[in-house]
Amino acid sequence: MNTIFDSMKLRDHFEESARLAQDLLQDAAFFEAMDRGADILISSLKGGHKILSCGNGGSMCDAMHFAEELSGRYREDRPALAALALSDASALTCIGNDYGFDQVFARQTAALGQAGDVLLAISTSGHSANVLAAAKEAKRLNMHVVALTGKDGGALDALSDVNVCVPWMGYADRIQEVHIRCIHAWIDAIEQALC
Repeated sequence: MNTIFDSMKLRDHFEESARLAQDLLQDAAFFEAMDRGADILISSLKGGHKILSCGNGGSMCDAMHFAEELSGRYREDRPALAALALSDASALTCIGNDYGFDQVFARQTAALGQAGDVLLAISTSGHSANVLAAAKEAKRLNMHVVALTGKDGGALDALSDVNVCVPWMGYADRIQEVHIRCIHAWIDAIEQALC
């Protein structure tokens, strides 16, 4: 078949992703962080608290997906769970206009977060200024911070109770692919523990 692109490049994406997944399956520290993250998320929900989530771009989509699967459902029909993505467009633009883009998640965390809640902070670099500001605000409120990052974890590592870091130094798309697997695994663990 004649194509206008190198069809082997399509296959390369799948092979690279599979290699990263195989490497992570041998990474005990990665799965220890996953376990600790699940414990924090489950304990918070079990205690009547909620989970706020945030991120930029594709990470915002992951934050929204996490929240909607908990307030809606993932695999099992069960009671709604308290989760909210900090993704409202009017809030983001209002806060960004009045306080600057770095404050779009921190201001919402200040308004909605309470001690015992969890902030799921997603940043492939671990250096997103607005996600870092939200994590700082969450810590000020005595919330837990669970981070999904990549590369070396970035500055978000020091602000997190647990940081699930994907140790990949290439393009962020591979990191995001792992993040969505982490999110699905956590939601499944939450459903099994609480429902």
